[in-house]
Amino acid sequence: MKIAIVILNWNGKQLLEQFLPAMLRYTANTAEIYVADNASTDTSVQFIKTNYPQVKIIQNATNGGYAKGYNDALQGLDADIYALVNSDIEVSKDWLEPIIQEFKNTPQTAAIQPKILDFKDKKSFEYAGAAGGYIDFFGYPYCRGRLFSSIEKDHKQYNDSTPIFWASGACFFIRSTVFHELNGFDEDYFAHQEEIDLCWRIQNKGYTIKYISQSIVYHVGGATLEESNPRKTFLNFRNSLSSILKNTPNPFFIILSRLLLDGISGVKFIFEGKPLHTWAIVKAHFSFYRFIPIMLKKRKALKHKKTAYYHSKSIVWQYFILGRKKFTNIK
Repeated sequence: MKIAIVILNWNGKQLLEQFLPAMLRYTANTAEIYVADNASTDTSVQFIKTNYPQVKIIQNATNGGYAKGYNDALQGLDADIYALVNSDIEVSKDWLEPIIQEFKNTPQTAAIQPKILDFKDKKSFEYAGAAGGYIDFFGYPYCRGRLFSSIEKDHKQYNDSTPIFWASGACFFIRSTVFHELNGFDEDYFAHQEEIDLCWRIQNKGYTIKYISQSIVYHVGGATLEESNPRKTFLNFRNSLSSILKNTPNPFFIILSRLLLDGISGVKFIFEGKPLHTWAIVKAHFSFYRFIPIMLKKRKALKHKKTAYYHSKSIVWQYFILGRKKFTNIK
């Protein structure tokens, strides 16, 4: 089974300098390592050529974000499995073996996520993925080990291997055949939640997505775009609405409800003294309106819509109203 580890880079010399050594040390001869560079303007490409000649470089012509960056980079690669790894990920010893074994043993498994812990606090889960992702009826994403801003400590409570709804793009394994069958990531997303959309389409095709706790990585998080950045708010809200329109069996009631719930989020941001995030939600909605014809066309091309896509009816209600702050308390 041929594995291609592909690290997407944009002006990330410092991160490559910090995290490439562990990647090389713990990957040995198991996989080919690539850095896909999104038209960086720093010296990161020259740094790799000088210090790590064994790492192969793919130079993308433009910075098309996460989605286009990976779509372009993976076009010519010869591999059975793509491992899409953020540049701010530290891998651990034997991190690849459980993943490879799962792909070998279960042909219907199309994508896998490892356990993702916080690089800055290695006893805690990390925001972007934690122990595997789910969504509620209204399309809000959350994770085992992370609900909104509440992040759990790792007490081995999620030391299992289990199907999940979405695998984090921070460290995302996918069969190359499935990736290309589904035409990869939706480039209209640019970045954020494109992996949720792809995972949704994977399951609508009848494949399975897994979380494998025996594989552990550590994620810095926010190294490219911090959580407090309104740009991230804009992308998350717009792209979530796009995924609902494309992938749910009956999207229109859900979208109307989401527009209302998003408005409440905007008011909440104002009371928290974050008006730029409120404005980001407004801009996200207008951007989504412009996307509607595009997403309807894509929706038409997706023949199958999974009805049982959600894990809970409303994570917003359970978290903010009922005060359930841990995944194990969610009904």
